[in-house]
Amino acid sequence: MIRLAALALVLAAPALASNAPEDVATVHPEAQPYDQSVSYELYAQELDRTIAQLEPGRRVLAVFGANWCHDSRALAGWLASEDFEPLLNAHFEVVFIDVGSPQTHEGRNLDLAARYGVSDIDGTPNLLVIDSDGALVNTPESAKGWRNAASRSEESIYAILQSYAGEAGASDAPATDAAG
Repeated sequence: MIRLAALALVLAAPALASNAPEDVATVHPEAQPYDQSVSYELYAQELDRTIAQLEPGRRVLAVFGANWCHDSRALAGWLASEDFEPLLNAHFEVVFIDVGSPQTHEGRNLDLAARYGVSDIDGTPNLLVIDSDGALVNTPESAKGWRNAASRSEESIYAILQSYAGEAGASDAPATDAAG
């Protein structure tokens, strides 16, 4: 299904590019993994279980977003793409958590992010990198700084995620790039 969506985007790329604002770095894939019907309890259990079962050296990418948000769909699309597969398979477990519409005070599951010090969420998506001890690897500010994910290049997103992979010399990368 995602491969068909990616093919449709590739075919539509010339038309999209002609109508795109100049600050859009690239045409991006999209995915809609956020499920509004999942309860807070089930999301909490899934996140806790994923952290508890992490192998040494792996981390959780907890992506707090919504299907209505083009930046959330863009980030989810990159995470589902074949280009990101080797990095994700080697270093991360990905958990998508629906947050509703926090900017209209109709947010949900925000307490899950607050467990890790990421509070006052007013936009989507938010990317929390959590280690096997349940500690936030990136900063709350960088976790909340993904509201421009659709405008970022594939390369910049990949580089930021690579910096969170737990490899020697990795550090907390800023949540912006030249496109954002």
